[in-house]
Order: sequence, then structure tokens, then C-alpha cells
Amino acid sequence: MQRNRMQPRHNWCSRAKELGFHFHTIDGEPYWDESACYRFTLQQIERDIEDPTAEIHGMCLELVDEVVKSDRLMRKLALPEAHWDLIRTSWRDGEPSLYGRIDLAYDGVNPAKLYEYNADTPTSLYETGFFQWIWLEECKSLGQLPPEADQFNSLQEALIERLAYLGVAGKPLHIACTRGHDEDRGTISYLADLATQAGLSPVELYMDDIGLSGAGRFVDLEDKPIDQLFKLYPWEWIWEEAFATSIATAGTQFIEPPWKAILSNKGILPLLWERHRGHPNLLPAWFTTDEMGTRQQATRWVRKPFFSREGANIQVETPQGVETSVEGPYDSGPHIFQAWHPPTQFAGHFTLIGSWLVGRDAVGMSIREDDTAITRDSSRFVPHCIIG
Repeated sequence: MQRNRMQPRHNWCSRAKELGFHFHTIDGEPYWDESACYRFTLQQIERDIEDPTAEIHGMCLELVDEVVKSDRLMRKLALPEAHWDLIRTSWRDGEPSLYGRIDLAYDGVNPAKLYEYNADTPTSLYETGFFQWIWLEECKSLGQLPPEADQFNSLQEALIERLAYLGVAGKPLHIACTRGHDEDRGTISYLADLATQAGLSPVELYMDDIGLSGAGRFVDLEDKPIDQLFKLYPWEWIWEEAFATSIATAGTQFIEPPWKAILSNKGILPLLWERHRGHPNLLPAWFTTDEMGTRQQATRWVRKPFFSREGANIQVETPQGVETSVEGPYDSGPHIFQAWHPPTQFAGHFTLIGSWLVGRDAVGMSIREDDTAITRDSSRFVPHCIIG
């Protein structure tokens, strides 16, 4: 694994505009960064990213099966008791998942380490599955990469195939996100395009466009029933909505399904460690009420909320107090501790691997860089290639 400097394509910005990549710059700072790329060997991808991703996902599914059978574990994860039956039913009925992203620390030599599982609403989908592939092909055409250069990236093809499996040809698939967020809007527009390629009829809307009919069905702005809904809106937010009590009877299939609320919860990290202590791809983790001696013996650790996104409210702590923190809206809920294992630095940049799953298969990779050890929504996206 190497970080190689690259000459940005002279027309990359106009290509981004042409191809609908409207959030390549965020708050005046670059989000897409092709002044460098990360180079991997095929062995590194297969042995150190692809295989561990599949193994971690398998351990996670085993954990879901255990959690839904246990009131104690459902309570331990702070899942609202009013929705336990919904979560359990979705798992027992085998409601299918579309995708997820496992975030890893990796240095190219030692086993990758799991930071967390973005199992419910992962973003950076468009730039991973489409725009970095365009970058690869155009860099090969320009002679900046050798003709044999490849990428760990069958994400787009896998999503089309999976959407065709999940949906009904010619039937509406509603795809929703919140207002006022360019990246989320770009993500659902990309998924809508893929759904069209899968033979479905996507309908894009915002979450607050969704209504509840007198018959108890969720409906869109045209009062058409929503049979299937991809929601880029986390389950823990949905639980707080007035319509949450209608989910079980509304007749809507949700993507991601309710059981994904277990895996998107950082409380799974200490549960995984308890069940697979010493696993080469896991970091020690514990609940704030458990194993206080472990934390007291450490010189540094990370405090993570059960429910948070884009690094919000994550703190690096020492026995002397908080060393680094990111502000956010998630500081009032429960937290876990995870052993300090900072992302590997390449040329002074902290690097995070995002390993993507569609269904149960590892199908692609994204890389984010930051100037600090905590990856945030402003962290840069850097493309990668496979050579050798």
C-alpha cells in the first residue's frame, strides 16, 4: 500500500459537473482529491480487505441473530422497546439488505482493524462506485496509470444486480433522504439511476414528503402508496417520528430493513470483542459501564456514541482528560470505549479504508483522508488503484 502523488486531470472539475458530482467541494474545501492515489497489490486487497470484510460481516450477522433473541442485549444496545418486535420480525422474516460499509484501519502490512460498521445509511456511494472508476479509466487513457491498473470496485454492477433482486420490474421504488444535504441528494439520485438500470421505476422524494393515508399506508406527494422505500435516514431518527408506530402495519418494505438498526449501533463493537476476543481484525472495546479497569490501564482510548455519523461527538481521551473531540448532536446518548488505534498516516495524512458490501459480498473500496485521527464529513475522498 503506497500513497502516490498524481497529476490531477486538467478537466476533472468540468467532468464532475458534467457527470452530476455536485458535492466535489464542500464549504470551499476539496472533498474529491485526485492529487494523490493509493496503490495496492491484488494480494493486499484479497487477503487484507476483501476476506476480512466478509468474515467481519459474518460475525455481525451471527450477533444479530443472538441480539434479537435477547431482551437483555436489545436493552444493552439502547434499542427502543416499543420497536423490538419490528426489529425481530424483520430479521426472522429474512428482510433483505441492500448495502453497507465497514470502516477499517490498514497500513498495508498488518491486519486491518474494524472501526465501525456503517450498516444503515452509508454515503460516499457515488464517488466510490462511479466517479473513481471514471478517474481510473481516464488516467489510464492519459498514460498516468499503466494499462493493467485495476480497482477494487464492482460496486455499481453489484448494486444494479441487487436492486433488480429486491425490487419488482416496472413497479415504483421510492428513494428518500432529508432536505438541504447535497451529498445525500447526490446519493439517492445515483441510486435512482441504478434502479432504472435494474428495470425498476424509481421515485425520488424527501422524507418529509411522505404522508400517512387514512387507510394507514405511507404515501408520496401524489398519494400513491409506498410499497418499497429506500431511506437515507437512520432508524434511530425514525423511532422518534410520530409515524413510527405505523411502520409495522403500513405495508412498506424498508431498505435498509429494521434489523440493520442493530449493526449500525456502535454498541456491537464491545459485543463482538466479547465473543471474538483477540481476533486479528477487531479492536478491544467495552461499554462505559464495563471493564473500567481496562480503560484505567490504557494511556489513550476513543469514546464513541452508540449512534453518530461522520465522526460527530467522537473523543480521544487519556487519563488526564479529553485530548481531541469533534462537536455534534449525539453527546447525550450512551457511548462505548474503543482501544486507541489511530488510522495509518501516509505523507502526514490519516487514512481510513471503507470496504463496501452489497448483500453479503465485499465489492469495493473507498479511501478517506483527514489531517486528524478522526474522519469527519469534511474528510477528503482519494481514489485508489491496484497494480501488481
